[in-house]
Amino acid sequence: MFKKIEIWILYLVILFSILFAIGFGVLVRQEIEGITKAGSIDISFLSKPAAYIARLPEQVVVAILKPNPLRVNDPWDEDRYFYNQSGFNGTPNSINSYLLLSRYDGDLQEGLVELIDLTNFKILHRWNPDIDAFNDLVKQVDEFKYLERDSNNSRSKQHHPKLARDGGLLFHDSLGSPLRKIDACSNIIFQNTHDIFHHSIETDSENNIWVPSNIYPQSLPLEMVGSEFEDNAIVQLNNDGEILFEKSVSQIFIDNALEHLLFSVGDDIFDIDPIHLNDIQPVNFDGEYWKKGDVFLSLRHQSMVLLYRPSTNKIIWKGSKPFFHQHDVDILDDHRISIFDNNSKNFIDGDVVDGHNEVIIYNFKTDKYSSYLKDALIDNDVRTITQGRSQILPNGDLFIEDTNYARTLYFNADGSLRWTHVNRADNQDIYIVAWSRILYTQDDIQNVNNFLENKGPCNE
Repeated sequence: MFKKIEIWILYLVILFSILFAIGFGVLVRQEIEGITKAGSIDISFLSKPAAYIARLPEQVVVAILKPNPLRVNDPWDEDRYFYNQSGFNGTPNSINSYLLLSRYDGDLQEGLVELIDLTNFKILHRWNPDIDAFNDLVKQVDEFKYLERDSNNSRSKQHHPKLARDGGLLFHDSLGSPLRKIDACSNIIFQNTHDIFHHSIETDSENNIWVPSNIYPQSLPLEMVGSEFEDNAIVQLNNDGEILFEKSVSQIFIDNALEHLLFSVGDDIFDIDPIHLNDIQPVNFDGEYWKKGDVFLSLRHQSMVLLYRPSTNKIIWKGSKPFFHQHDVDILDDHRISIFDNNSKNFIDGDVVDGHNEVIIYNFKTDKYSSYLKDALIDNDVRTITQGRSQILPNGDLFIEDTNYARTLYFNADGSLRWTHVNRADNQDIYIVAWSRILYTQDDIQNVNNFLENKGPCNE
């Protein structure tokens, strides 16, 4: 009798264990990939603890190995980190040009920016700001509650640095932070904490700053998008960091009859980040196809580039082929733009590059797309899954940042590789780069000369 009861108890324990494991797995999956809130129903009080428990083994491994999250090369990843390269390799540029190299220094364990003369690869100036001190000045509201954890001095990068005309250096952290401006001695000039800023930083002919942000709290109604929606916005600020214009890109879609692109993913899936704005390129001159004051926008998760007119709130043009998860739109002349095509696609095993990256040129006159120096990118295995930068210079040379692999490349107009840079530390590990910028125009050169002449004795 007792043995039968014991067996039944064992069966029940096994059954409840199986049901618990299934339920636990469902909760973890919902927290990581699914939806935990729908109307008045909220299971996050169960799913969040479940996901935390599921991640404990990973956290133990991380605590033991203590890997730096800004180290690029992973011992479990593919062998593609150019182990025979470190720093600059190749022939310096013959044309007057500079590089604002934003990188994480694996030896210092800090992010920094270096101004480099590309005619000899010499470092002319270095910025190494005290990010912890800047963070201390930020009010710890919900929007910035993880700022000290994720963007502290040992984890922060100076993303897409921009040398302003007055000699200040603009940047933010790629994970999202206040927009900051520092002087030559890396002292803070201003930091705008209106919202989290991210991705590209550009200036227009009026010296105004254009940068993406996440509006918080989101501008779209909660009943439409919930509380976790990434409300990407385009923001224009003046040179003192004061906001002049802000507009939700999702609202731009709604206003321009593109609402279906936001809310038509599927019956059971709602995308909290349907836009993912990664570049704003201001238009500085009138032309047949655009007007001064327009902006080109790169929307990664739509695989789309827009020409938007803020003055009328109208989308003038949109292109959604032949690129995938693209970055970095540049205006080449009065009828052509270039686009860095990641060519990354969401296959069954995740986001992968389907072949190699490309630089795509769109010609407004002919309404045709073409690939620029395609064979050169294939031969040199350029295939960053996310991020990435490109710039076609007036003489036809091509600048590339292979961001995921901490590599910068410069090609001659004939496609031959002129030089590369790999951000390797003394311990031979590779560390992240953060959207470095090539300076080559007449205005760029004059700006650099003015900075070097007026920066004073401070030089980190």
